[in-house]
Amino acid sequence: MSASPTDSPTAATGPRVRPVPAVTRAIAVLRLLGRSPSPLTLKSISQELGMVTSTCLHILRVLVEEGLVKVDADTKRYGLGVGMLALARSVIESSPFPALVQPVLDRLSGTWNVTAIGVEVSGVEHMVVLALSRSQAPFRLHVDVGSRFPALISATGRLVAAFTELTDAALERKFKALRWEQPPDIDAWRKEVEAVRKKGYSVDRGNYISGVAVIAVPVFDARGRMTHSLVAAGVADQLGGAKSQALAKDLQTEAQTLSQLLASRS
Repeated sequence: MSASPTDSPTAATGPRVRPVPAVTRAIAVLRLLGRSPSPLTLKSISQELGMVTSTCLHILRVLVEEGLVKVDADTKRYGLGVGMLALARSVIESSPFPALVQPVLDRLSGTWNVTAIGVEVSGVEHMVVLALSRSQAPFRLHVDVGSRFPALISATGRLVAAFTELTDAALERKFKALRWEQPPDIDAWRKEVEAVRKKGYSVDRGNYISGVAVIAVPVFDARGRMTHSLVAAGVADQLGGAKSQALAKDLQTEAQTLSQLLASRS
């Protein structure tokens, strides 16, 4: 993968975003509360985020006022509020992808006995799970709707690298920040990315999660940009070469149909 002379970090990653500390801190609070299995105290939130207690309290009060966070009057513990549900519902309802992809995922999961996932690719930074269908096998992948991952991780990450314009320097920088159970060598990973362009699908066999095979195909919009991905995950030993190729072809057929449907609705 070579970079053209006109490539630049700004062109590849979009305009430079000036940090807004209050917004960044508020988002950090929401994500922390979303990860926590139980409500948290002001002290634990401020300590976990390295935030001044008074600043943290001010942010929490605003979030409570907006309904995004709730506070128990007796225990003074904070958790996510029902206002988050309204936001999440708005996101889902504004995109036709979850409704279109769910029956596809259910069929793939039942036919191939895999966990089938519909992912939205948010630029070159993150991807978000919008829909999924779990297999009936004892194998379970710890992922839920709303789960957020680095855009270049696992099989979908190879698709992002293959179909998104990024300089070699930007790719290497983002690659080094990824966390894998069995990290691939960057040179080998680059070759896999090149192969993805030719095959049109990607396979991560045990790199992201040991013993797990992840197969992904791209879904494109009307302008030919990769906006989503169809992903299938299962036990690597049960997804050998021939079976994984057949599954990839099935995924590609569904992805092509989804691309056409999404383009017609855009």
